[in-house]
Amino acid sequence: MKIASITTLLLCCLVLFNCENEKGQIITVKNTLDISRSFETVELNVSDIILSKDESIEGVGIVDVKTGEVLVSQLVDEDLDGNVDVLLFQVEIEANSEKQFELSQVEPSSKPKTEVYCYSRFVPERTDDYAWENNKVAFRTFGPVAQKMVEDGVKGGTLSSGIDAWLKRVEFPIINKWYKRNDEKKGAYHEDHGEGLDNFHVGVSRGVGGIAVKIDTTYHVSKNFTNWKTITTGPIRTSFVLEYANWDANGNTISETKHISLDYGSNLSKFVVEISGVDNIYAGLTLHKNEGVDTQNKEAGYISYWEPLDDSELGTAIVVPNNNMISSELFDTPTKDWSNLYANIKVNEGKAVYYTGFGWKKAKEFTSKASWNNYIEEFAKKVNSPLEVILN
Repeated sequence: MKIASITTLLLCCLVLFNCENEKGQIITVKNTLDISRSFETVELNVSDIILSKDESIEGVGIVDVKTGEVLVSQLVDEDLDGNVDVLLFQVEIEANSEKQFELSQVEPSSKPKTEVYCYSRFVPERTDDYAWENNKVAFRTFGPVAQKMVEDGVKGGTLSSGIDAWLKRVEFPIINKWYKRNDEKKGAYHEDHGEGLDNFHVGVSRGVGGIAVKIDTTYHVSKNFTNWKTITTGPIRTSFVLEYANWDANGNTISETKHISLDYGSNLSKFVVEISGVDNIYAGLTLHKNEGVDTQNKEAGYISYWEPLDDSELGTAIVVPNNNMISSELFDTPTKDWSNLYANIKVNEGKAVYYTGFGWKKAKEFTSKASWNNYIEEFAKKVNSPLEVILN
């Protein structure tokens, strides 16, 4: 009996050991805030994921341990060297709680079908814009051909490094649709056909989050981007890089490269600006006709602006994480398009990081300055207290 018991015990241990070996790695995600969180993107370095000989990173799925649900995920080759660097997925998690997920090899048919809501591309058919969007918001900025047209006196160009807001009020992608409509009828995206419109004037202003360098009392800005590179589009994130020609700020040579990303469910894009020649930058929000109300909160690390816009209202904002907002300033001038609300941001190791975006009243998510500012305050709390992710 004693020998049989020992044999049985060894067999049970062996079975448990084998079962554990067959299981994938466990991801524990913790929310330490007193607020629930949704549309929160988790990033896993592929180098931390353990694969056997016959497993592939393309076959990896994220499985909710409690429900067995396979989550939407996205692989990203961040340096475009042909090898995947990051695995993305999103979680919903209650206040002061944690959830567990398993990395497992999943059949393609078991993975959820998704649409590419997070999208960006270079737009040569509209001069040379670069445009990006998710299910909430859309943006664009302007390239070198548009700049040269202005410098050569050709009608239809744009000279600006400001960020334009495209006010969408539908979940589905609109960039390609609106540009196609504009090809068929010039200026069509300035009209609302039930999906939203481009009625946000940028000019030489900073728009929604364009940057400036302040020397003494003068703000200096770059011209249009000169090169672009799309990193990824997908169900969870789109990201890309914009390069700018070196520019002068009162004798200081400034180099500037913007790394921009936008995740599903977020009204704010993330900007990581590689910059040299200065110790701080100013990211701005245009004041348009200066009919809005500004909020400046250095302690929480954000600025916002709520304004009337045609037959509706609009909130814009900049959030600066990790106490890197030095100060803020409302710069009001009679010179057309130069009035902006600015956040002064530290440059750390050659980079300045901030989030910027908007909420349009007609999209029915933010209907007042209070609701917009509440979203921004919560957003600031979340980026300053990121989810804790443990991979075992």
